[in-house]
Amino acid sequence: MSCQKKVSDGNKNIKSIYARSIFDSRGNPTVEVDLKTDIGMFRAAVPSGASTGVHEALELRDGTKNLYHGKSVFKAIENINDIIAPALLEKDFDVLEQETIDKFMIDLDGTENKSKLGANAILGVSLAICKAGAAKKGIPLYKHIAQLAGNKNLILPVPAFNVINGGSHAGNKLAMQEFMILPTGATSFTEAMRMGSETYHHLKKVIHEKFGLDATAVGDEGGFAPNIDSAEDALQLIATAIDKAGYTGKIEIGMDVAASEFFKDGLYDLDFKNPNSDKSKWIDGNTLFQTYQSFINKFPIVSIEDPFDQDDFPTWKQMTSSVQIQIVGDDLTVTNPKRIQMAVDAGACNCLLLKVNQIGSVTESIQAHQLAKSNGWGTMVSHRSGETEDTFIADLVVGLSTGQIKTGAPCRSERLAKYNQILRIEEELCKSAKYAGKDFRNPN
Repeated sequence: MSCQKKVSDGNKNIKSIYARSIFDSRGNPTVEVDLKTDIGMFRAAVPSGASTGVHEALELRDGTKNLYHGKSVFKAIENINDIIAPALLEKDFDVLEQETIDKFMIDLDGTENKSKLGANAILGVSLAICKAGAAKKGIPLYKHIAQLAGNKNLILPVPAFNVINGGSHAGNKLAMQEFMILPTGATSFTEAMRMGSETYHHLKKVIHEKFGLDATAVGDEGGFAPNIDSAEDALQLIATAIDKAGYTGKIEIGMDVAASEFFKDGLYDLDFKNPNSDKSKWIDGNTLFQTYQSFINKFPIVSIEDPFDQDDFPTWKQMTSSVQIQIVGDDLTVTNPKRIQMAVDAGACNCLLLKVNQIGSVTESIQAHQLAKSNGWGTMVSHRSGETEDTFIADLVVGLSTGQIKTGAPCRSERLAKYNQILRIEEELCKSAKYAGKDFRNPN
């Protein structure tokens, strides 16, 4: 296959934009963009999700079955090199014009969900523009993002480590997708990383002792995937590991249920990985809510993400109005201001999960956070299960000062790349930045 054409003009603020296909952490193709200015070259890579909401912006893939099982991204690359790049170069934009450039690309696409050019194509360029803008100012990326957002109070996040994987991220029978530990009792990000790492390794020993060595294999995001089918078993394993690590009362638990994955015919199938699942055992939203309530009463759970289907607004509202923990919208809100406003109006949740590739541009990601914040919500910045070594979201979470990030277990380089970048940022700030002071039990 021939190389993609490089688009260049040496007289412009942006000298060239060039896209290529690389591989994400699952071994699937994804988009990478190189953007060159007179002060250097800036590279951005686009992540990809497995458990994706139906309302997300379109990730453009070719669908050619004999190429990467239909997952190649050559059309998105072609759209960057042959449509987006020439258009941006002709306009001679300054890389500091993030909002103007993002709007130009969105208008160039002209569809509601970026289905013409692909959200992955637009996002790759948007991320690279943001990095170039920071360099032109001569400041770190997180400070540039803070300025774009009008944020003057930089803080470091509490990490939410995904330590047990289920759902679409693991080959076990566990329906619920992620079980996380949050070191809310840490006094610095460095301490939070130590607490998370130590507990993670204690959990590995607990799982090894109970299920054997082969049960300590990890899922897409670095969490363990023992062959369990009960969410309560997963929570008990984590509680035991926290206790053995000596962090009881300092580390709390979060869940990402990804309930849309097992919502069928108006009911929830907690045995959805079984092709012979017994429909008589499927449960309604109220029964599932009571299940969560029992977990909250028994374990130190402070955050639950996507507890119900992405369009089951009444049950979302029932839970959010009834419990005093953080209820996070992911498939529900898909980092889209329109969906966020729908959730606000419905009283459906109290925290936004921010994923840049769900919406497809830096500007819209910032706007989504600002809308959530203006309505008293929290925001948790998030990776995707198909990740790259790009650390953009580490700078994003500090620049927006959301106070929360989830980017996998303290395992696998594409996950640790983000955590390590935040450690560098903390060092740069001379450890003067502090946590948001967010009370996870009462996020509003």
